[in-house]
Amino acid sequence: MATKFQYRKITGVFRAMDVDGDGYLTESDFEALASRWAAIQGQPKGRIYAIMMNWWATLLTADRDGDERVTLDDVMVIVDRLNEMPHAMATTALSMFDAVDANGDGLISAREYNQLIVGWTGVPTDTDDVFDELDGDGDGYLSRSEFGELWAEFWSGDDQRASGSLVFGRIDVPAR
Repeated sequence: MATKFQYRKITGVFRAMDVDGDGYLTESDFEALASRWAAIQGQPKGRIYAIMMNWWATLLTADRDGDERVTLDDVMVIVDRLNEMPHAMATTALSMFDAVDANGDGLISAREYNQLIVGWTGVPTDTDDVFDELDGDGDGYLSRSEFGELWAEFWSGDDQRASGSLVFGRIDVPAR
């Protein structure tokens, strides 16, 4: 069962993914996210679209009533099972890393991280201070392994002070 802090984090991400704001995640929300993010990166939609649609397919497995709309409660079912699915979490982290690494150099820069957050939220956001907190070794980049650890911490961690809690930026969601 997710803790209050995990619920707050996931709620923030859910709201960002719910592009049309109807309280459900749908395939069209993921298509809109992919289009927005690709446009910000100045890339063709293909690579990002494939990653987002794979993520949508994973979330759709939690659609308990079969209406092809995923609720926050449906997402929480998956989050509660993440510790049982380390391979799926690692695969998703690597896919997201590849999507964020727009220039394909094997590193995520502060600029690429900003594009992720702006693409995700649809809102211009200053992310320099967050990136500095994510960049534990201070080299100005996130490596694959660093990103994987941060990703896992975001989705399954419960430490509000952990850097991984900031993977999707500062999420200010009222407590449940």
